[in-house]
Amino acid sequence: MTTFNHFNFNVFDLERSLAFYKQALGLTPAREKPAADGSYKIVFLKDEADSPFQLELTWLADRTEPYDLGEQEYHLAFRTDQYDALHEKHMAMGCVCFENPAMGIYFIEDPDGYWIEIVPVRD
Repeated sequence: MTTFNHFNFNVFDLERSLAFYKQALGLTPAREKPAADGSYKIVFLKDEADSPFQLELTWLADRTEPYDLGEQEYHLAFRTDQYDALHEKHMAMGCVCFENPAMGIYFIEDPDGYWIEIVPVRD
């Protein structure tokens, strides 16, 4: 048997990304793995429900320019029971990048350009 564990995003500015994920989604560090030589730092973020799935942020010290995410044909999704309040918050933050009212979902964009889908809890 296998289970989901984590998903990785490489980030250009770790502190900016940590602040974004805390403000936008309430994600907080669960654990960190810094390289002994300072060449990288990995931070695993947990959600407020403390689910076993985590988001891994990887920062590389020698990275000198933002990542090219190509055509952005992938995304991470979060389900929420506070959809309207979260949508309002994300609109105020200016991070909503796409809305699909027909499907009842929207996407936010993080500081590195990764898209995150916001899905309401449905009966």
